[in-house]
Amino acid sequence: MVELYGRDFITTQEWSVEELRHAIAVARKLREIVKKGERPPRLLDRRNFFMLFYAPSTRTRGAFEAATAILGGHPAFIDVSTTRMEEAVKDMARMYDSYADGIGVRILDKYIDFVYGAGLKVVREFARAAKVPVINMADCTFHPTQGLGDIMTVEEELGKLAGKKYTITWAYSSKPRGRCSIQEEVLIATRFGMDVTLSHPEGFDIDPKIIEWAKQNAKESGGSFEICHDFEEGLKGANVVFPRSWGTAEFLRVGASKFGVENEIAIYNKYRDWMLDQRHVDDLMGRPAIVTHVLPVMRGEEATDAVMDGPNSVIYKQADDNFYAKMATLALTMAKEVPL
Repeated sequence: MVELYGRDFITTQEWSVEELRHAIAVARKLREIVKKGERPPRLLDRRNFFMLFYAPSTRTRGAFEAATAILGGHPAFIDVSTTRMEEAVKDMARMYDSYADGIGVRILDKYIDFVYGAGLKVVREFARAAKVPVINMADCTFHPTQGLGDIMTVEEELGKLAGKKYTITWAYSSKPRGRCSIQEEVLIATRFGMDVTLSHPEGFDIDPKIIEWAKQNAKESGGSFEICHDFEEGLKGANVVFPRSWGTAEFLRVGASKFGVENEIAIYNKYRDWMLDQRHVDDLMGRPAIVTHVLPVMRGEEATDAVMDGPNSVIYKQADDNFYAKMATLALTMAKEVPL
């Protein structure tokens, strides 16, 4: 019996594989109901979900807001810039804990000056102070509902995941970004038994703890994990490729103000050829082959329009599945019973 009521969801690494698979099963049932034109049970009737956005969002806000409403709950969007931001996090958490049945927090990138770890620290503070479940809507380190929805898409596209190669590759961008989606993909894919390759230029190393976890995950699941520093080599034989930029290790360690955004972009400019095109998919990847992205994709930088709009791209299905993954997360953590 899987019981997730009242649980925080800060990273997929903190839920068991059985719990993650159960959440995906619920997401698929909810998707089936909605796609039939029906309404799911009002699992969150008279329940409030407070969404605290320190950082902007396109898909995450829309998906959580719509998902809460469809389940019969009230989504309260809170732009943190409109609050008394000098207030201690624990005080804010205790207050919203008394108003809400669940709290979502999104804090990353510019808001924390790209300092790695600063966003996760705030999410953990909310989780310690609040009694209701806290859902991480993306911080500098993790993005659990994204990882859940993405592995749901990948499994449906590829079937059995054991023996399938997933390449998560750095790709050129003219703007700095954090690592949250990259690291969450590394974690969940290795837990689901995939052969994961993390490909990036020297100096773009991810969190050593994530690497340690990924290696242990792969050992336990029967998959594998390796790091590559050659763009085309990393793509060879891949069944899935996720091309996305992220900051250098030093930039994320000291922050944008100290390191200098212009200095960071100068490093990226050395690797403009790290851009996914359809020819890479056709000539280097295995079969079947799909292209994923969490969006927004930096078109003409991380990848060409040809590949992102091409026959191997599943980016819009992925965004749709993420909606149902978020809906399932809300239902399982905030509703006492989920009779689906």
